[in-house]
Amino acid sequence: FHWIWLGLRPNLIHRHHHSDTICFKKPNKMFRFTLLLVALSAMASTSVAFAPSLAVGRNGFCASSESAMPVRSHSGSKSELKMAGDLKGKVAFIAGVADSTGYGWAIAKALADAGATIIVGTWPPVLKIFERSLAKGQFDEDSTLSDGSKMTIAKVYPLDAVFDEPDDVPEDIKTNKRYAGLDGYTISEVAKAVEADYGKIDILVHSLANGPEVTKPLLETSRKGYLAASSASAYSYVSLVQKFGPIMNPESCALSLTYIASEKVIPGYGGGMSSAKAQLESDTRTLAFEAGRKYGMRINTISAGPLKSRAASAIGKEPGQKTFIEVAIDYSSANAPLAQDLYSDDVGNAAYFMCSDLARTVTGVTLYVDNGLHAMGMAVDSAALNQE
Repeated sequence: FHWIWLGLRPNLIHRHHHSDTICFKKPNKMFRFTLLLVALSAMASTSVAFAPSLAVGRNGFCASSESAMPVRSHSGSKSELKMAGDLKGKVAFIAGVADSTGYGWAIAKALADAGATIIVGTWPPVLKIFERSLAKGQFDEDSTLSDGSKMTIAKVYPLDAVFDEPDDVPEDIKTNKRYAGLDGYTISEVAKAVEADYGKIDILVHSLANGPEVTKPLLETSRKGYLAASSASAYSYVSLVQKFGPIMNPESCALSLTYIASEKVIPGYGGGMSSAKAQLESDTRTLAFEAGRKYGMRINTISAGPLKSRAASAIGKEPGQKTFIEVAIDYSSANAPLAQDLYSDDVGNAAYFMCSDLARTVTGVTLYVDNGLHAMGMAVDSAALNQE
């Protein structure tokens, strides 16, 4: 028993001969002062002398301050935060861009504004129209970046995301006049072409969906229509990550777009599309684990609010009636916590954050960018709330 280490002098200790009890004699004032100094010194050094080691191993508890690493900030200043958000030198492939009205274009623009090189994949039937529009400068107004320059799309690849390999393409597609003169548009072929052109890339964006029976209620949806929606809108993301994963740099990311119909009933959004979006979100979480461990990739999705894009405007268009997307926008304006317009750039900016190093620890997430509409459990404009 180390009496000196405890700050006790042996002559102040008395042991009973008939028991194991130890008694302490009343110390003098000088000793009490000495004992107080020892106690204060021990308290001051406790956090250093007994700091646990951050290393995992047999010596899990260490009495040395040298082995305890301090908690550090990844970005400790505004300048470091800005650098973390800088995408210069990075290459972003956005699948599903065919005009300047959708979220895919807005995401491309936000990434370009941060310095990324933009390459896109476009559905073959509209590829020539898109390329002509680019060449004629029809998208110039929508291409302006924050410094006044124009976004440049470095290359446009034909991409049909329902086909993984060349052997998957049926004869009727190969001979279709809208595919005339095109080849190499399956996901695996596009991934190889991108690798040949750019080597490894950093950002993969899935901005595409299709449901041939989207205007039909689920009760009237055929098996073929249901599976087609799942193939084009959900499995295509899985396939993109499969084929592009090997050519993604470490700490790269993939991002997709989903919709609140994945978890809430949205009448008019049918044909199995609500199921496809639910599948997309579930796959996001699973891919976050699998691709994270295999490729070091982050996998996320953005649940965006309604936007009157060209594609969305085609859903449920009946003469003299509002389109599905017009109803959805009006409903959101009336019921979302933030009663403000939602712009494509809002989703673009959120995507920029998710694809930058600022979100380096964020994966497996469904990020809502919808003015908070997803949080609502009751429609505040419901007739049932009318007390009159």
